[in-house]
This record gives sequence, C-alpha cells and structure tokens, in this order.
Amino acid sequence: MKTEKEIYDTLFDTYPALEGCRAGIEAAAALLRRCYENGGTVYCCGNGGSAADSEHIVGELMKGFNLRRPLSDEVKEKFGKVEGGDAIAQKLQGALRAVSLVSQTGLISAFANDVDASLVFAQQVYAYAKDPNDLLIALTTSGNSKNVVNAAKTAKAVGIQTLAITGGDGGEIKKYADVSIVLPAHTPFEVQEYTLPVYHALCAGLEAAFFDA
Repeated sequence: MKTEKEIYDTLFDTYPALEGCRAGIEAAAALLRRCYENGGTVYCCGNGGSAADSEHIVGELMKGFNLRRPLSDEVKEKFGKVEGGDAIAQKLQGALRAVSLVSQTGLISAFANDVDASLVFAQQVYAYAKDPNDLLIALTTSGNSKNVVNAAKTAKAVGIQTLAITGGDGGEIKKYADVSIVLPAHTPFEVQEYTLPVYHALCAGLEAAFFDA
C-alpha cells in the first residue's frame, strides 16, 4: 500500500491545480493526526453536497478504506471472553472516531423549528466537544454558510480546533478556522469536485499512519 507521502504526491500529480493548496492540505493532515494521536474525535458538518461529503468522510474514517484494519490481539482477547466474540472480532475493523453532525434529523429539525436553524451544528458542537483534542471539519463551498460558520465559532469558544474546507476566497469561516484549505474554484459544484479527492487523500493518509503496520 502507499505511504502517506506517496498518497499526497499522487494527489498533487493527479490534480496539479491543488498545488496552491499544498500548505493547507499538509497542515490539515498534521492537525488530524494530532487529534487522533491524542484520543480526539472528529466532527463534520456542511449543507447540501457538503452534508453528503460529511457523511462520506465519516464513512472512510470509521471503517477500512484502503486497508483491512484488523483488531489487535489484545482487543481480540477481550472479545474471546464473550460468547461468539471471536467471530465478531474477526470482522470488526479499527476505527478513527468520527461523527457526522448532519445525520441527526430529529435534533436538527427540532432545534431549527424551536430555536434557530443557523445554530443546528453549533448546538451539537457545544454538546459533544468536551475533549480539547477534538476537531471540527467544517465544509462550506462559499465559506459563508451561516450554520457552519456558527459551528466554527462555537468550536473556538469551547476550545477545539477547526479545519475548514472551502472555495472562492475562503469566506468568513477563515477567521475562525485553525487551518483552511481554500480550493481553487468558485462555483459550488467545482469546489465539491476538488473536495472529494482532498478528503480521500486525508483519510487515506490517516489510515496509512495509524493502520499500515
């Protein structure tokens, strides 16, 4: 399998327009590694296509992406003490803990109706992010989506870091993000077309770092 370096080299070779984002992507990779090295959780949010990307990112982190990620012998031993546990342990995979904030339709619809739709992600960041090693991935193609910006503001208030993935000039969210990847596009669909290979590379790089024994 490819090393972290090979994964990122392939990204920039395949998408030369992303060369201007190299510093942001490398900083994002380091930010994500620190989160997981210190036991943190990644939270993702966005609207529309960015909501779908939030779900996609979590899917790549929480199970095998390019690698099988078998459980360690120590963990398997614990399962061996439970009836049928050996069979379960053979199929479970190592995970990088991540939560998509766009998935909780009951909470989101209730908060939007009862309180303020622009704070649906902020409420979740406030409630979940209790570990200073946690990290918010904030996806907004314009950089100005109010509910995503409010989530980043809340992340700063509660003491966790934010990685923004955006386009255009970076928008308002750049003011609140610790690291911003500002993709070289302006229309939403063009930004999203660059977003996919970027987060695939980030997820593959993390997997190589934590599971490629």
